[in-house]
Amino acid sequence: MLRATDLRGAVVAVTFYASAIAVFVTRLSGASRIGHWIGYFEFVLAIPLLYLLASAPALNRPWLYYVQIALMLAWLLVEALLDYVLKIDFRKTRWMVIGYVTLFFAATGGMLGLARNAGLGWIIAAGILFLTMAVLAFVQRAVTGR
Repeated sequence: MLRATDLRGAVVAVTFYASAIAVFVTRLSGASRIGHWIGYFEFVLAIPLLYLLASAPALNRPWLYYVQIALMLAWLLVEALLDYVLKIDFRKTRWMVIGYVTLFFAATGGMLGLARNAGLGWIIAAGILFLTMAVLAFVQRAVTGR
């Protein structure tokens, strides 16, 4: 039986992937300011992630579940600090980009685990969106250099 908590996790994952795809598409189309505003929406996803983290002990979640959520929360924090608070142009510094991209893909890959808990349909949808997002991330970087 599908738990409401599992559905919330899947919806968060799919929503994040869709918003990340929208960010990459707006950057590719030259409307990076719109992508910046979509980023604000992504920060709101921290709220249901914190809820999932808080409810995890009562559901006897494995340690990997905590890691998956913590990685996404860590990426959201790093993104907020670098791009929105401190406004550091870190994308020109190779070692910072490597760390940032590594954390991004660890976090977004972990969201597949949340989608998996909601069943086959959700993991297929999340998997397709994850792969689309990944391709667009690298295409956008190659085209825009950012």
